[in-house]
Amino acid sequence: MATCCIQPLDMVKVRIQLGMTGSPFGIASHVIKTEGVGALYRGLSAGLLRQATYTTARLGLFEQFMQTLRNKSPNGEVSIQGKAAAGLAAGGLGALVGSPADLSLVRMQADGTLPMEQRRNYKNAGDALIRIVKEEGVGGLFAGAGPTVVRAMSLNMGMLASNEQAKEMLKQAGFQGAPVTFGASAIAGFFASFFSLPFDFVKTQMQKQQPLPDGTLTYKNSVDCAMQTLTKHGPMRFYAGFPTYYVRIAPHAMITLIALDALKEMQKKFGL
Repeated sequence: MATCCIQPLDMVKVRIQLGMTGSPFGIASHVIKTEGVGALYRGLSAGLLRQATYTTARLGLFEQFMQTLRNKSPNGEVSIQGKAAAGLAAGGLGALVGSPADLSLVRMQADGTLPMEQRRNYKNAGDALIRIVKEEGVGGLFAGAGPTVVRAMSLNMGMLASNEQAKEMLKQAGFQGAPVTFGASAIAGFFASFFSLPFDFVKTQMQKQQPLPDGTLTYKNSVDCAMQTLTKHGPMRFYAGFPTYYVRIAPHAMITLIALDALKEMQKKFGL
């Protein structure tokens, strides 16, 4: 549900990171005019596959890590440092699982920015994964996995750790029920966006790049990409498209966290 709601925003965010200029609405209008309305949902199958792998893994792992930390704590509480560590670990491990789907998503969304002769024209996520293995080998599925993992670690530290901390603080302030769930998820959405966008920018550049005529790549690795970007464009380039990214990440985080809390309540009712 969350992915279907924010897919057009994700498409606009990727186009901004790849150098398209203008307002988010202007970019969306340009995409619709030149590529059709369906282009806003290009890569949806990969996006859904990514959530089915990456998101389920990171959320499940975070709960397990938090429970382990609670069991080891004398008072059953977890410090902010412990929450951050759990978010980092869950995000990194989940990203490894979801990296092939994430690669497919970025390539499908970036295809419209390439010259016709360079477009990959993947039909769907399955076709993308099969062709990547055939053309680049199994290792090709993990192109850009480094920045993907780092981005996921930063996002989940910001999202999951701040969500848990915000819940505790709101409850201590006397709030209960829905205000706690909505308030904490909104706070989590901001911190997830703020911490992860620079890494998301590097990840997109790494996954989108193609070999130059001499066979070399523009960026040797994620560090080289970050340094070249910093030298040529300055530090604020890493936050290109932040408003769009926030509008994309915050609702996604809120829907995900609210749905997660609802599932937890259902599990309690059925004794699971």
